[in-house]
Amino acid sequence: MMRKILLLMFLSLSAVHGYDPLVVDSKDAVSQIYEVDDDKNKRNLPLRVYFPESKEPAPVILFSHGLGGSRDNNPYLGNHWAKRGYVVVYVQHPGSDEAVWKEVPALRRMVAMKNAASAENFTLRNRDIPAVIDALTMWNKQKGYSLYGRLNLDQIGMSGHSFGAVTTQAIAGQAFAGRLTPYRDARIDAALMLSPSPPQLGDPASAFAKITIPCLLMTGTEDDSPIGNSSPADRLKVFPHLTQAPAWQVVFDGANHMSFGERQLRGKAQKDPRYHRAILALSTAFWDMHLKNDPAAKSWLNSATARSVLIEKDQWQKNGK
Repeated sequence: MMRKILLLMFLSLSAVHGYDPLVVDSKDAVSQIYEVDDDKNKRNLPLRVYFPESKEPAPVILFSHGLGGSRDNNPYLGNHWAKRGYVVVYVQHPGSDEAVWKEVPALRRMVAMKNAASAENFTLRNRDIPAVIDALTMWNKQKGYSLYGRLNLDQIGMSGHSFGAVTTQAIAGQAFAGRLTPYRDARIDAALMLSPSPPQLGDPASAFAKITIPCLLMTGTEDDSPIGNSSPADRLKVFPHLTQAPAWQVVFDGANHMSFGERQLRGKAQKDPRYHRAILALSTAFWDMHLKNDPAAKSWLNSATARSVLIEKDQWQKNGK
């Protein structure tokens, strides 16, 4: 009954604002597989790219998977964002992707995963993103290529889940203790972190003070992780320190680490499909506001309408920027 009431409220408020981030064509978006040959770092990076129906240049959203994932994870996001007019590029990171565990006996998989969550793989991930943007830039100018003229690379969003969220934080400008040069890529205009994490070393305030692009953070009250020992409380140590950038945060009541994806971990599945609906609505409004400069999306995200996709126990915050 409560869900029905919330849905009616959402439809009513959306009609008033004239904006609905959940409206899309019923068909799935078209996706294609690509590979980036990163000669500089001696890496081959698999990609899956979701396309909007229009062939006009579209803003680009990059997605970085979690530990042990692949370019095929989280398709619900790629499909929806593409149908909303974005080219969505899923980057697969060798060394911390699904190859880490797929051929490993079940009893040794957790050890293999923990070993893959290394400083070396973190550095490689942060090098992968600029390499992919460089390749997209080249392909966008290459006549006869399938991506020719399809990309608006003046508007790029960066997103990721778990290890991919940490990658997103780094590319957005997080500072790291002992490292003089940040991993920030100035071509990124906005960032979405699903299950963010505080720095392992150093003060969170110093770590996040350099981030100046808009950020949307999503986590849950049960969002822990057996790898890295991150607790739900740890996930909340990022948002308060985003003092130099406009930032929003949602904490879903009851959501666990896998509520943001479409796989299970140790039998933990998403408890309620409402999470995906809210994730799609809030993230789409965020992208529309910052990558399309849509005033209706800005109004929606910053009004009570945004809360209409949540339940009472969900926490929704915006900083003063």
